[in-house]
Amino acid sequence: MSLILPISAALLPAIILGLYIWRMDAQPEPTRWLLRSVFAGIIICIPVAFAELYVKQWLFGADGEPTTLFGSTAMAFLVAAVPEESAKLLALWLILRRNPYFDEHFDGIVYAVFVGLGFAGIENVFYVVGQENWMSVALMRSLLAVPGHYAFAILMGYYYSVYHFVDHSCKSAICVLFWPVMAHGVYDSIAMSGSVNPIAGAISFFVLVYFCIKLQRFAKKKVQELANK
Repeated sequence: MSLILPISAALLPAIILGLYIWRMDAQPEPTRWLLRSVFAGIIICIPVAFAELYVKQWLFGADGEPTTLFGSTAMAFLVAAVPEESAKLLALWLILRRNPYFDEHFDGIVYAVFVGLGFAGIENVFYVVGQENWMSVALMRSLLAVPGHYAFAILMGYYYSVYHFVDHSCKSAICVLFWPVMAHGVYDSIAMSGSVNPIAGAISFFVLVYFCIKLQRFAKKKVQELANK
């Protein structure tokens, strides 16, 4: 019983954002395909965790941690952003490559968001459960981390649809992974900066909030752009 509230608090933001995107879809996707997408996002957490551990040890040694802003930025991009977004893209490709219902521009965003929120929901559970101050952790992550994964997924789904339906160029293909990795890497770089530099830590929270607001506005613009097609 004691785990029900923390787990619910950890999953609720992902559920709300998923329902929002589902309602935005003029022709909703079959439930079974959406559940497959969520499940794919959950499953990739396992290989991603091992990949992140390996890269972190390679960069900083066993039990090592970054001690400089350069190190925390390298960790943000190479340990978190690249493995996580690459795995999400692989999961999205596996879901869409033979999906007969992937027939509208907005579908790329829908499936990418459900993969991303499957990943973010489980990640959130691990961060929240077991914390003495789990309520504050859940609240902070519901306002920043989970919406962050949601925005990264929108960027991935948007450019996936652009490549699939509109522009088969190499540039469009690169954008499918490049922009989610960049957004994720910048987010984590700001968030991690306070752990290695007290001066940066004093202002990083406000910078992070500003970045998240701008990122959400940009993601909303991409949603509206494809929702109208």
